[in-house]
Amino acid sequence: MQYVSKYEQMPVTKVNDTYERRWVKTDKLMLVNAEFTDGPCDKPDPFHSHPHEQVSYMADGEVYLFVADEEKVHLKSGDKFAIPPNVPHTIQRLTSFVRIIDCFTPVREDFL
Repeated sequence: MQYVSKYEQMPVTKVNDTYERRWVKTDKLMLVNAEFTDGPCDKPDPFHSHPHEQVSYMADGEVYLFVADEEKVHLKSGDKFAIPPNVPHTIQRLTSFVRIIDCFTPVREDFL
């Protein structure tokens, strides 16, 4: 098992022209750098949910976080959030660059 992952050596997945992911994982836990370059956005992304527990750290930028039917929350660098399994959520990017560090358990096989 590889114990250290340098940013430049992490696998990169270009989801589209403005969103890419870099990740490292163990058998039961995954850490993902989610990087967006398309902000600010006029509206939030579509809601999504997944069976994974998610804890996230706002490394760069600002977003609105939408969770289920709760009021949106303004988040900036240094803020954190946690999403239980199967709870609908999304973000709206407020700055040109956003980097969110996501932790998932179990591993997001769909990201590999």
